[in-house]
Amino acid sequence: MLDRLKPRPGKRITTVIAPAGYGKTTLVNQWCEQDGGTIAWLSLDAGDDEPRRFWQYVAGAIERQKIADISDARKRINDLSEQEFDGAITALINALAERDDNAAVLVLDDYHLIKRPDIHWQLGYFIDYLPPQFQVVLISRTEPPLPLARWRVRHSLDEVHAADLAFSESECQSFFNDYMGLALTPEQATQLWQRTEGWVAAMQLAALSGSHDDRLKNTESLIRYGGGDKYISDYVLSEILDHQAPEIRQFLLETACCLRLCGPLCDGIREATNSQGILETLVAANLFIIPLDTRGEWFRYHDLFREALYNRLKQTDSQRIDQLQQRAVDWFLEHDQLQEAIAQLVQLEDWEWLAKVLEQYGNNLIHGGYHLPVLGWMDRMPVSLTESRPRLLMLRIWALFFSNKLDIVEPLLERLESLLHKRIAEDHPDTDGAMALQSEIALIRSYLARTRSDLQKASVLTQQVLRDIDHTNIPLKSVTYYGIGLDCYARGDLVSARTALQSSVDHGKAEKKHSTVLSSGGLLAWILFHQGEMDLALELCASVRAWVDSYHTDPSQPRLVSCWQNSALIQIYRERNDLSLAQTYLNPLLDHVKKGTEPGQHIIIQYMRAHLAFSQENYEEAIAYLEDAENVLTHKRDVIVFEPPSVDALKARCFMAMGQLDKATAWLRRREEQTYQNPLNREQSLITAARVMLATQRPEDALNILIPLRTETEQSQHNKHLIELLAVYATACHLKGDEAEAVATMQQALRLAARDRLLRLFVDEGEATAHLIRHSDTRDLPDSYMAELHRLLDERYSPESSQPVGEPKPATAVIGCAELVEPLSQRELEVLELINAGLANKEIALKLDVAPTTIKAHIRNLYGKIGARSRTEALAKARQLGVLS
Repeated sequence: MLDRLKPRPGKRITTVIAPAGYGKTTLVNQWCEQDGGTIAWLSLDAGDDEPRRFWQYVAGAIERQKIADISDARKRINDLSEQEFDGAITALINALAERDDNAAVLVLDDYHLIKRPDIHWQLGYFIDYLPPQFQVVLISRTEPPLPLARWRVRHSLDEVHAADLAFSESECQSFFNDYMGLALTPEQATQLWQRTEGWVAAMQLAALSGSHDDRLKNTESLIRYGGGDKYISDYVLSEILDHQAPEIRQFLLETACCLRLCGPLCDGIREATNSQGILETLVAANLFIIPLDTRGEWFRYHDLFREALYNRLKQTDSQRIDQLQQRAVDWFLEHDQLQEAIAQLVQLEDWEWLAKVLEQYGNNLIHGGYHLPVLGWMDRMPVSLTESRPRLLMLRIWALFFSNKLDIVEPLLERLESLLHKRIAEDHPDTDGAMALQSEIALIRSYLARTRSDLQKASVLTQQVLRDIDHTNIPLKSVTYYGIGLDCYARGDLVSARTALQSSVDHGKAEKKHSTVLSSGGLLAWILFHQGEMDLALELCASVRAWVDSYHTDPSQPRLVSCWQNSALIQIYRERNDLSLAQTYLNPLLDHVKKGTEPGQHIIIQYMRAHLAFSQENYEEAIAYLEDAENVLTHKRDVIVFEPPSVDALKARCFMAMGQLDKATAWLRRREEQTYQNPLNREQSLITAARVMLATQRPEDALNILIPLRTETEQSQHNKHLIELLAVYATACHLKGDEAEAVATMQQALRLAARDRLLRLFVDEGEATAHLIRHSDTRDLPDSYMAELHRLLDERYSPESSQPVGEPKPATAVIGCAELVEPLSQRELEVLELINAGLANKEIALKLDVAPTTIKAHIRNLYGKIGARSRTEALAKARQLGVLS
């Protein structure tokens, strides 16, 4: 800040603009003391808002510091009429220009007290023609009506604003502990910093509240400091509020009950029509009001400032403030701003009204992703109220369910059922409502059954809800159809799942259940991906996202994210080789892994992360993500409502890519003990088992798996797995020596894949796949698709010499081998042997006592000499060439 105030070539003025108590004058004073130059300081007051007096005082400040001989200018100021003041100001400029080259500064403090337009114009003229060795520092609470934009363009203006003056978190801690002698913990200092928002005066007043001994003994009371504290209240009232015009003062007091402000809201609670103009005036006056958007519609006051105003009106006219708050609640409810309405009710402590609002709107809030705020609001309410009203108890159950606190849900369900039975037995007036809640209880229990893998019970309960739902007035169809979609997906019945999930999306939009629409649409997109309908999946994701975002326009609220939808988008763009775009959809999910999320989602996210790393050839990273997923699956299997993708199958593919066939083979032996509820996961596991068999030269065994599986995937319309299966099937035929069948099968896979431009599936499969694609007849496929696929294959696998297609090849042949152009060095041979032993790069580096980067360089050289692109390929070619046994 001090550097910013220093003179520089071309600068004419520095403005220091911030609300009261931000340290503007303190900063400039400190700079004056340290700079040591010639400083003419003028502190203005409201009586100086008259041109002759203003310029007399400016001249006097300059004259006292003997900056220049201004006797002629002073005479003109005293004698000329105000209409002739241009001559007086010109004389002052000329006098300053005739002085020596020593720099001088004029400081104008509290310039916000100057209102006269003619003074602003005269000062602008004065600054425009100042000599280069003379500069102005202007201190103000508001931005003055001077030609600041023109000076910015000319680089003759430097600026300091409230955001620059506000204390940072570390400065706050230093202020309290070092300067004020308090012993705050870092957490307590952070809380005070957040409360004061870096407002220096508020920090100082907080530190001064109470006696010094009390502050040292009771830091907890200090961090609860707010606008109701006498020190801050007196400061706001005396230094800020009392200096405002009566209309502005009344507006500030009447709107202080609102946490957020807009023109129509203020009009509604004040019963007026001029609120937008007043809000704009407050912004221009820099009066502790903070814009919340770029359109000038929504604002908020600084919290402590608002609290001080609120407490003032509460003390002087409590009935008026209750009336204003009730109007605010009505306005927010009328304009579908539920969270703002609830915040007002919490502030008002009208628990009965809050209970009614939550009973009416709480279900949609929870299914809109606001389950944690709902729990927080209910915790503020009296226990006697929340536990005696069935609808509120049901809301708590839903909120806990979405918070993944399933162990608490079951006892609450029993308590709710007991309360409902009692109401029905006593013929309570709300018996119909009690009956309707039975459907919600059944729905919750169906999801709990899924966590126990009891799909039959889950299905029975869900169908029961579906039968009863038309007889209730509670919007539950979207959640019910989502449960049906989950059950169908778990059985591998993708066709029925699509129908149910589409119904969930449609009903969810009608019921305004945002998270349900996002989850149903996301799972539907995931299914479309597995059915090979990528474009339809992308279209669905875009439409669902747009619908949800149209209801979530407040940037202060966290953006709703669907694990299913983002995972589908990751897979689609990964398959289309847009790995960077796939990463952008992965990034929002990583925060959920870090902060904690539902275990099933945690596993899916890590699986997506690993699959993307696999396609980027970062196999060790992929294995680390998969091992984390396995750990969660081991410890949290009982609370996962769906069967996650086959983590260990992808891990086996990573082992094969790294040349660790022994580990892949060990997985193959273990997988025979595994059972799968979801056929998609079973298919994934079987296809990978066939890959391992091919890597160990067992094409017959692979075909024995693939032939019946091919029929199943075709009948189930699992087209993504069918394409994958056909590529592996073709490789098995090739290794068996049936080249014609291999090429024909690969051509069928390409025809199915071309429609949705699947690329990575073939690129990640291996060199045998690349060979078969190069020898396939693809004249009926899109040229652009095949050109892109060939480019990727050539980047990953060296193009091989042409050879006749259809001639049998020995089953042990390795495709694309050539003689070594350059022999391997002794170190490269050692690295190759250690790769063959299954060691990772870091392990090889430790073994050879070199840096991991050195090992990577050796591997790159080795690949180049052998003509390989992966560990598996390098080992295979090394054996073919006799380098390895």
